[in-house]
Amino acid sequence: MKRREFLKGAAAVAAGAAVTACGFKGFKSEEAAKAEADSLARADSIAAAEARKPRAYQSLPGSRLSLSWEPYELQLRHTFSVSGSSRNSTPGVQVRIGYDGFVGYGEASMPPYLGHTVASVQAFLSKLRLGRFGDPFQLEEIMAYVDSCAVRLSDGNLSDGPARAAVDIALHDLFGKLLGQPLWRVFGLNPAKAPATSFTIGMDTPEVMAEKTREVAGRFKVLKVKVGQPNDLEMIDAVRSASSLPIVVDANQGWTDRIAALNEIYALADRGVKMVEQPMPRERIDDIAWLSERSPLPIFADEAVQGMADLRRIKGAYNGVNIKLMKCGGLLEARRMQSYARAEGMKVMLGCMTETSCAVSAAAQISPGVDFADLDGNLLISNDPFEGVGVSEGKIVLRNLPGLGLNIRK
Repeated sequence: MKRREFLKGAAAVAAGAAVTACGFKGFKSEEAAKAEADSLARADSIAAAEARKPRAYQSLPGSRLSLSWEPYELQLRHTFSVSGSSRNSTPGVQVRIGYDGFVGYGEASMPPYLGHTVASVQAFLSKLRLGRFGDPFQLEEIMAYVDSCAVRLSDGNLSDGPARAAVDIALHDLFGKLLGQPLWRVFGLNPAKAPATSFTIGMDTPEVMAEKTREVAGRFKVLKVKVGQPNDLEMIDAVRSASSLPIVVDANQGWTDRIAALNEIYALADRGVKMVEQPMPRERIDDIAWLSERSPLPIFADEAVQGMADLRRIKGAYNGVNIKLMKCGGLLEARRMQSYARAEGMKVMLGCMTETSCAVSAAAQISPGVDFADLDGNLLISNDPFEGVGVSEGKIVLRNLPGLGLNIRK
């Protein structure tokens, strides 16, 4: 071979070797690149799967629940009158449960007819030793302990409903805050399905009731009127003179004759009333069943139902039930009652007492799953220490904030 051809061939081989070496150092073949991409994709998939795996909550070493409370008198904007009583304020107790720098808020409200007092609530809370619990996510276990400190009454319900509700509400608020999620999302509910809330017009002279109705014009889509007096229709006509909105009525056990009650219900239906709450005394269950069978409007139980024991007892006598946290002991029991009522074909309403935005916001968390809502207790007071659930054109607006979605007013 001639020297020139040898050198030319050698140069070509050297160049090829250089390219090959360069390829190993800085470039990948198509097969190698695909293999590496597949490997990375598998790694990403495994990492994503690991991130989605449920992990048991690890309580912080040494952390324990702490419980504190203080009395708080709720001041009403207007004198509140129902069949048999009137008041300008409602006693309450504000509750706090702390855990590792987080605080859950709860509340006990004690309208007179329930028979509870600030002293009775504080006495119950004083018995509790929540410091024995180090995992705030064990709601069922903690509330089972709280319920064990109550007394089983002759009607099958537990005592101290408002005090138990205050602890339950604070635990749920803490639970949501630790998760960083609003309770409605934890419960798997759609906030867009939250119902409109009624606004309560208390008993007064027809002129004052008409004025109260005009005060809230444009803010609500349903009005609730307290009845149970000889001049019921006159009061309804006064409200109707100021508004054409649908009306629901609450007799608070004020009617005593079932035939007169049925006649009045027909007259109320003619005036645009959509539902009647607790028309007769709760012990008159046979008369109420007779009325429910013949009424053109659905009949809902209120005073007749405190907890699950009553709900089983009144089955078939009412068309629906008004569930209130202060009566049943909190959200855990309210959700059980809601499920039971649905299974029995009853409609469900969520109600409240005169309460701050703390307890009202708690009830509102499960409102997307009910037929009616009467969650206006916070709107009736002038000294609400919280900002919570909102109302826009009458519709409940659930906040996208952890727990109950509360802010403390400055």
